[in-house]
Amino acid sequence: MLLIIKKMKELDFGQLMAVYEEGNRENGREFWPDLPEGQQLLRTELDFYQYLRESFFQTEGAFYAVWTENGKYVSALRLEPYQDGLLLEALETARAHRRKGYAMSLIRAVQEQLEDMRIYAHVHKKNTASLSTHERCGFRRILEHAVYIDGSVRTNTCTYCYEKTAR
Repeated sequence: MLLIIKKMKELDFGQLMAVYEEGNRENGREFWPDLPEGQQLLRTELDFYQYLRESFFQTEGAFYAVWTENGKYVSALRLEPYQDGLLLEALETARAHRRKGYAMSLIRAVQEQLEDMRIYAHVHKKNTASLSTHERCGFRRILEHAVYIDGSVRTNTCTYCYEKTAR
């Protein structure tokens, strides 16, 4: 079932962190290699919380989309204004729920909600699962690099675009 979350107080942060646990552990190792693993995770989650509260949910038009099964968050993504549409970011499915179609269900439900809105996504070129998921959901590759909201450019990431009329 799709949940659209537009305010921090509507978000179950603990459940969201369970979805992002693997990525948060990777980020903790990258950004705080000198800290013990538990502190790395805690620091990453704290920074994530502050980002959502102080920046993401303060951005007009930004929202989280979460797929739930039996009341539990299993897959999540966030969308925020970007160019002439929205940027889909942070697509993740909890490790225990992967390869069950939840990410595709989530993306397709979001596409239905957004009707004719253009949706962009930046996907790492080595993330074959995500590349395939986006393509199966009607996204097409438009650039061999990514220009993020903050203006930074990454060449290891490509840009995809979804337009309902292009399907």
